[in-house]
Amino acid sequence: MSAADRTREWIEGFVLARDLCPFAHEPWAAGEVRVVTASASDAQRCLRAAIDEVARLAEDATVETTLVVFDGGAFESFEALLDAGATLEALLEESGLDADVQVVAFHPAFRFDGADPEDPANRVNRSPYPMLHLLRAASVERAVARYPDAASIADRNAAKLRGDEEV
Repeated sequence: MSAADRTREWIEGFVLARDLCPFAHEPWAAGEVRVVTASASDAQRCLRAAIDEVARLAEDATVETTLVVFDGGAFESFEALLDAGATLEALLEESGLDADVQVVAFHPAFRFDGADPEDPANRVNRSPYPMLHLLRAASVERAVARYPDAASIADRNAAKLRGDEEV
């Protein structure tokens, strides 16, 4: 199974099945989520692929959000992926696109800052492969405005994952 297919399976079987992101169902069902793979082992080439996807997101109104999946070994360490995400965010800020695109990191070893590595709540951002999720900021703002008590989503997910024996 390809990294993109495995990621799609994870989204459907984990993220959507557990309603971890209440905003994901609609664009997923509408086919507006792009999943692309960057198979390079070089971090710079992978970052270039993410930059290319930011440009595509800006140009293609049929894509609501993009997952850039890294399966070439460039971001085996969680810290390396966080560094790449920070670099991408800095580039977005320099270009003025930071108001248009948000970046969220997912990784098999994801750990919230200060959290115990074994805390099941970390699984909300633990994906089968390292990836950067590129979201349209305007879409996030609209979704949050429509969702009652959006600020509680993280706490709700943590409680759900800590009590979920299937995770």
